[in-house]
Formats: sequence, structure tokens, C-alpha cells
Amino acid sequence: MTTTMLPPMVASPPALPASLASAGTAPLGPGRAREVAEAFESFFLAQVLGQMSSGLETDGPFGGGASEKTWRAMLFDTYAQSVTARGGIGIADVVQAEILRLQEVPR
Repeated sequence: MTTTMLPPMVASPPALPASLASAGTAPLGPGRAREVAEAFESFFLAQVLGQMSSGLETDGPFGGGASEKTWRAMLFDTYAQSVTARGGIGIADVVQAEILRLQEVPR
């Protein structure tokens, strides 16, 4: 049997937002579960927006360069937070419900 090694998709995974990284293993109440779910949705949307624009080139006197990559990532983070703050696309609802379901104590 031959095993094929696949190349990694990205050089290093993006860092998780502090609200996700600090969630820990302690049970979360509905309010905290909602915060974590919204942080996840915002993070996910920023990643999707980044992938959608990864092939776009910005030529011209005011486009391109390392600075644009940095600012573009910040812009996508802001877009994602704005979308999530206005109700999102439904990911946070599902994630919150799943967090709360997984914390239920079996009877």
C-alpha cells in the first residue's frame, strides 16, 4: 500500500481570535456561548472573504504591495465583524446551539 503525502494548504494556520482561544473547557453559559459563536462566525467570514479575493490583482499607482495585503486583511476582518453584528449569515446560531448541546449533562 502506497501512502501519498499531500502538501500543506497553508504555510501556517491563522491565529484564532482571543475570544475563541480563551474559551477553554469550562462550561459556557448562553451569553458566553453566543460571544464565542459570533467570534467564530466573524473569523470564518473573514477567511472566506480573504480566499475570495486572493486571486485579485491591484495594479496602478495606488495598488499592490505588502501594505495592501495587510490592510486588506484588516478590511475583511472589519467587514466580517460588521456582518456578524447585524445578524450574520446564520453560522453563529448553529454554533451556539451546538456548544450548548454538547455541554448538556447526560441523564
